[in-house]
Amino acid sequence: MKLKQSYYLTILLICILSAPVLASEGREGNSRGKGSSILGPVTNSAYLKECGACHFAFQPQLLPRRSWEKIMGTLDNHFGDSATLDEATRTGILDYLVNNSAEKSSSRLSGKLLASIGKSDAPLRITDTGYFKRKHDEVRAAVFKRKSIGTASNCVACHLTAEKGDFDEHKVKIPKI
Repeated sequence: MKLKQSYYLTILLICILSAPVLASEGREGNSRGKGSSILGPVTNSAYLKECGACHFAFQPQLLPRRSWEKIMGTLDNHFGDSATLDEATRTGILDYLVNNSAEKSSSRLSGKLLASIGKSDAPLRITDTGYFKRKHDEVRAAVFKRKSIGTASNCVACHLTAEKGDFDEHKVKIPKI
């Protein structure tokens, strides 16, 4: 009987001592769980290399599938520039974007972005979504034009943890110049 009580007390003690560690997993170490607002970093090397060479490689969870398909289908005129890729690279990047698009994400952020977009709309810019506009409505247009920022789509200029997929407003530092 004492052996059985010792066993249960040991299990209880392990549970009590490990609870703080397990609870912190969802906040720091593995913060991309269901309902998290953190998207995580971009993990596709071709996307990082090809797209990230010219601009911030946006997390695929920031736009719906239909937007990524439209963007990747018009690379010959990508916001005024040619960003054409060989077909294998283009298809590989598109697959990554589609398989990780906002609809596939359990992130609260992706859900809010999707909710701000019409069911059939396919915005080409994250800055065109209602969610982005609401979250940045207090930022004057002149701020985005500062030399250190350049454009509203330069997330990393103000969101210090954007590359990690963390756009928490408490981790924002707007450059003065």
